Amino acid sequence: MTITRLDVSTRMSSIVVHNKTIYLCGQVAKDKFSDIETQTITMLEEVDDLLAQAGSNREHILSATIYLKDMDDYDAMNQVWDQWLPQGHAPARACVQAAIAEPEYLVEISVIAAQLS
Repeated sequence: MTITRLDVSTRMSSIVVHNKTIYLCGQVAKDKFSDIETQTITMLEEVDDLLAQAGSNREHILSATIYLKDMDDYDAMNQVWDQWLPQGHAPARACVQAAIAEPEYLVEISVIAAQLS
């Protein structure tokens, strides 16, 4: 049984791969002072980068959990999400309202994906 951990810190790893399943740590926006649309776009760019690093892509996302600071941002976040997600490749998904570690962040995502062969 092999577990690969990438970008390891004291508290977490950015990527963990086990049995061709990729687990990403929670991803947030590059600019925590931007609006919900921009935060969602840059957060998903981070997901793309990490999936590529781990040998996968957005078409292979199995599950996503999205945390919103305020559910009033649900529709705006979904507009970005719907454009980003390839048609026919929707993962299992949950979206909940949550207090995010830094209050300026409006959205965070946790992703599980399949690794490409």
